[in-house]
Amino acid sequence: MEDVRIRYAEKEDSTIILSFIKQLAIYERLETAAVATVKNIEHSLFEKKEAEVLLIEENEIPVGFALFFHNYSTFLGKSNIYLEDLYINEKSRGKGYGKMLLQRLAAITLERGCERLDWACLNWNEKSIAFYESVGAKPLSEWITFRLDKEALEKFVQ
Repeated sequence: MEDVRIRYAEKEDSTIILSFIKQLAIYERLETAAVATVKNIEHSLFEKKEAEVLLIEENEIPVGFALFFHNYSTFLGKSNIYLEDLYINEKSRGKGYGKMLLQRLAAITLERGCERLDWACLNWNEKSIAFYESVGAKPLSEWITFRLDKEALEKFVQ
């Protein structure tokens, strides 16, 4: 029987966080977009505290993570939580670890007085979409996500 626990990541976990980010990028077919470094992660997550990370461990070995941060709803007049990434390594999938991480994040959302937990999922990722729907999440098909990347930002402000 595996000993499984979920804990908040610490600065010393930056290398494993980066490893999960790179594994996720490969899974999402976006490996060239993953340019984060350990130094970036240490600075943004643990010095500036721009986001938080939960690690799920099996027998004290990290097997997945959830990276999240607070966003703000003007309609609710309060902050909520946005899940940026949830990833379980390939050999540990099918054990319920993704659900455990999402449940813990849902509990944190409520503990902090938030009313929503939001995230995005790639439209081709049918397995994840089915999982999210199975836990009661609803796709927001009336919304379109927009992005200005660095190049577009620079061009736009000129």
